[in-house]
Parts: sequence; C-alpha cells; structure tokens
Amino acid sequence: MGTKTIGIIGCGAIGETLAAYIEKELKPYVSGIVFFDVVRVCAEKLAKNTANSKIFSNIDDVVASSDLIIESAVGSCVPDLLRKVIDSEKDIMIMSIGGLLTVKDLLVEAEKKGVKVILPSGAIAGLDAIKASKVAGIKKVTLTTRKAPGSISGAPYLIENDIDVEKITEETVIFEGNVTEAVKGFPKNINVSALLSLAGIGPDKTKVKIIVSPEYTRNIHEIEVESEAGKITTRAENVPFPKNPKTSYLAALAAITALEGYFKNVRIGT
Repeated sequence: MGTKTIGIIGCGAIGETLAAYIEKELKPYVSGIVFFDVVRVCAEKLAKNTANSKIFSNIDDVVASSDLIIESAVGSCVPDLLRKVIDSEKDIMIMSIGGLLTVKDLLVEAEKKGVKVILPSGAIAGLDAIKASKVAGIKKVTLTTRKAPGSISGAPYLIENDIDVEKITEETVIFEGNVTEAVKGFPKNINVSALLSLAGIGPDKTKVKIIVSPEYTRNIHEIEVESEAGKITTRAENVPFPKNPKTSYLAALAAITALEGYFKNVRIGT
C-alpha cells in the first residue's frame, strides 16, 4: 500500500483528534490531508496545524482529491457522501453511523465495488463477539444507555415530547424503543445503537433504553445479547471526551484504532 491522501469532512473534536494523530503517528502512510467543514474557520484551524494540507469549499473536491474520506460531521450528510464515495471508488470511514440506517443498500453496493467502508466500534464493547454470535443466530439484543442530562440536552425527541432533562433529579427512563426510533430522536447521542444493530439483528429488532440522572458522570452502555451460541453481557463506563462532552472518549480512541487498522497488515479480532 502506497501513501494515501486523507479527506476529513467535519472538523470538530473527532476530526481534530484524527488529524493530530495522523500528523504524529501515520506520516509514513499519508501524503497529505484535505479538510472541509461548513464552518470554514474550523477547517482553517486544523489546516494551520497540519503539514501538507488543503482546505476545500465543497465535498465533491474532497472526494475527488482523497483516497480515504473520513466523515466526522453529521448523520444527515452520510447518504449523499457515501453515494459520491462509491461512485468515485474511494474508501470511507463513517463516524455518524446512524446516517446509514436509511441507505443500507449502499453498503451492499460498496461491497460489490470493492469500496472499503470502515465503521469504528465507538463507545461500546463486544462487537467481535456479537458478530460471531450472528453466525449462530441471534435471538435478542438490548442496549441500555445511561447519560448525564447535559450530554443529551437538545435532542429532537426531548423537544418533541417537552422533556427538560435539566429538571431531572433522579434516575429516569426517558426513552424506550428500537434503534430506528432512537436514532431519529437522538441523532447525535446514540450512534452506538446504529452500529450495534448493523453488527447484529437490525435496527427494528434491536431494543434501546435511555436513562438519565444528574448523578451520572460517565456515559454508560450496557449490551445484552442472547443467541444460539450463548449469552453476552457487556458494560462500558465511558469518560466524556474532553473536547466534546456529548461524545465518549472511547469513541475518539476507537476512531484512531480503526484508522490505524486501515494501514496496518496485522489485524487483531475481526
């Protein structure tokens, strides 16, 4: 594998973290980085601190100029971006995995065209075991997420249902439903559920419960899986990412690991 040009779309906390890691650890593999953000000053900030970098004013130029595109923006941009990447036969890493739920057919097309679609494991544990269980047959998957009020405030579901999480004084279940409903109601907060559903039995069958309490200091994700291979229970207690408390630190680290794995030949786990 020769050196690659990486395009980063979305220059917030995750984009900044990946750019810094590329600059520090992946220089032998990367010939340059190109940036795009709807808020141009964010892209300018990253480019200023990155060697061999450029800023583009539209996504088409990023795709055309890159070998690997990293999406770290919002789920709503994923369908069109993935379509462009497939047509250009480039590779892509997607952080806003909830954006894939309406275009799963594109993942099939990407596979046929040999386009690599990388979906980091994010803030949850046990994906390898869940994928292995799927081979035997999964019966049930449940995700229970616990969050502090500030990490989930402003979500569409809360606004639509007139729920003021800042007034919650004790452990309170604010949502129960499936992944399709959860991603729609909490598009910036529950991407882990979308990833879990893709690894397992799909968004309509994967159950989600969201619990809020002012006593929580970490984002906690508990997963229960029942399959023909047995039962799996995992629990991840995630420290909030210092640069963006609505994201778990582990999610940023998982993105780094996934990016590193793209360039390395030795693979641990699936």
